[in-house]
Amino acid sequence: MAARRLTFIFATFLLVSFLIGIAGALQAPTLSLFLTHEVQVRPLWVGMFYTVNALAGIAISFLLANYSDKRGDRRKLLFLCMLMAIGNSLVFAFSRDYLLLISVGVLLAAMGNAAMPQLFALAREYADRSAREVVMFSSMMRATLSLAWVLGPPISFMLALNYGFTLMYLCAAAVFVFSALLVWFFLPSVARIPQPLDKPVVHVSAWKNRDVRLLFFASLLMWTCNIMYIIDMPLYITAEMGLPEGLAGLLMGAAAGMEIPVMLLAGYLVKTTGKHRLMLCATAFGVLFYLGLILFPFKAALMILQLFNAIFIGIIAGIGMLYFQDLMPGRAGSATTLFTNSISTGAILAGVLQGTIVENFGHYQVYCVATGLAVVALLLMMRVKNA
Repeated sequence: MAARRLTFIFATFLLVSFLIGIAGALQAPTLSLFLTHEVQVRPLWVGMFYTVNALAGIAISFLLANYSDKRGDRRKLLFLCMLMAIGNSLVFAFSRDYLLLISVGVLLAAMGNAAMPQLFALAREYADRSAREVVMFSSMMRATLSLAWVLGPPISFMLALNYGFTLMYLCAAAVFVFSALLVWFFLPSVARIPQPLDKPVVHVSAWKNRDVRLLFFASLLMWTCNIMYIIDMPLYITAEMGLPEGLAGLLMGAAAGMEIPVMLLAGYLVKTTGKHRLMLCATAFGVLFYLGLILFPFKAALMILQLFNAIFIGIIAGIGMLYFQDLMPGRAGSATTLFTNSISTGAILAGVLQGTIVENFGHYQVYCVATGLAVVALLLMMRVKNA
């Protein structure tokens, strides 16, 4: 019976991860279209929304992570985040007022987005307590998240373009409601385990730890490259390469699909290879991917290069988070949030860089800069200790 309960709980973690991913993938891909066509704001204010949203997410997720690591029931905090995500979806479903969306909507979104790092932190603590394989289980959760992003964006565009944004956001709200019920009724509460005196604890001000700083900046640069690519690629292949718009979705879906076996394989290999070597391998494939975009700008090469992209993102998305957790023992929430905030900060930097580069030099130069940033990330990763 105990083994069946453990299996059921782990399956619930996977399902909740998938559902939160689906809900996020319903909203994120069409956000710029929603602001442009439904709210009818200028491109400058669209960019401002993304920046404010990312900054609010960083601040609130750090506050919640600090609270969750020190006191309280992480499961209850996760449930609260889910309620905020439901509220955010409802605000976007029924409001077209920009000021309301960028204030109340962003605040609710920032708290709702903290659900994912809290879910992964709770899963890590539960896996530790139940003596289960942490790395493989985390890789499986990451794989379900990638699967959600294979399925979610096409559904999002289908709902928004054919049935309207209101229905799309209501569907996202319904998914969050189901997820919240699963969290409340089936996920466990995990008591904090005091850290041994001989094992150093890194606090939220993790900048005192050189390896955490290096890993953060390496992760930030990797995600900056990735998000610059996501922003620019649909424009690049249509405006400069003359390829159909639908190819962008095919490339993104192919990369997301290939990330799943990469994540699972990385979870299997981490015992023998180690996190440091896997992260170095991922960053090296990232350098090759962006260099390939510069050297081989044609359709067949774009498809083949998605394998390099999948290895790059599949490893850093799964192993990167665990690397932070290992470097910050006893601070699972803060470590996970630091990882996710490297993504959010990368998104801010990517938006500024991509817009500036394209406006002044063109799309092709975006990938030259991305290659340079990936090389710097590789050099930083070489200096991080093996956790």
